[in-house]
Amino acid sequence: MSDTVPPGSRSERPHPLTGGLFTSPVSPGSGWPGDPATSGTPVATDRAGVTALAGAATELAGLDAVVSRCRACPRLVDWRESLAGRGRRAFAGQPYWGRPVPGFGDPRAGVLVVGLAPAGHGGNRTGRVFTGDRSGDWLFAALHRAGFAAVPTSTAAGDGQRLTGMRVTAAVHCAPPENRPTPRERDICAPWLDREVALCGDRVRVVLALGGFGWQAALGTARRLGWRVPRPAPRFGHGAEAVLDRDGGPPVVLLGSYHVSQQNTFTGRLTERMLDAVLLRARELAGPQDLAGPQDPVGAQDPAGPAPGPGRDG
Repeated sequence: MSDTVPPGSRSERPHPLTGGLFTSPVSPGSGWPGDPATSGTPVATDRAGVTALAGAATELAGLDAVVSRCRACPRLVDWRESLAGRGRRAFAGQPYWGRPVPGFGDPRAGVLVVGLAPAGHGGNRTGRVFTGDRSGDWLFAALHRAGFAAVPTSTAAGDGQRLTGMRVTAAVHCAPPENRPTPRERDICAPWLDREVALCGDRVRVVLALGGFGWQAALGTARRLGWRVPRPAPRFGHGAEAVLDRDGGPPVVLLGSYHVSQQNTFTGRLTERMLDAVLLRARELAGPQDLAGPQDPVGAQDPAGPAPGPGRDG
């Protein structure tokens, strides 16, 4: 039996934490917790549009807004919205974010985590990267143990989760079929990551790549930003480190970790101890971190304190 429910209409469904009613996908500016966009936020429809809007962003909040409305990759748009329309039986009756998922975390982060892409029934549903699935459970529990996350769970945008000293993002912002974006989709999305890293500025001392895809995406961004990448190119591995020099700023350490996918965590290729060690190394390399200032976009921080509702949604 399929684990998806039949496609439905765009009737409104209650948010699992706030109870607010939303269509799937969520319309920009309709009140989703921390939605960074409005109905007037510009929409990128091709690579040229992505490049132009990314380059025009002057702060992370504005970048998160235009990222969350991107429609530049037709295959990814169709897939994420198809999932949002039919959902999964475990989340029957819930609205799905169904839009690109921007970065999340401290705008003054010293550590930037780069993953692959949102999960179809995880971030694509909850509106936050690495949230609402087993991979997110692993990652946020570890971030809490390392002192980066306010609480050990991340259930949905609006749950009060907050990161200090860290921002989490992805190389591709839309959920891809079979978790495999094409090289063209990766390249179209690259200007978003480039601009995000640039806007994070010299505060970022560590880029933590989750998996080989994130590692290669981070190296690509470093080259396009003019950072000096060692030759031959650093090879990915769990705990691997490479120093990336940049003019006019402190060097950045690219740090590798096996991805928190179920394929790795269920088989023991990645254990809690291994993940904890990498996160503690990231904290050590980043040095002391300031507390984040108040932020309201979904891609930055949720308000302090959990939202009312039934709590964990699976």
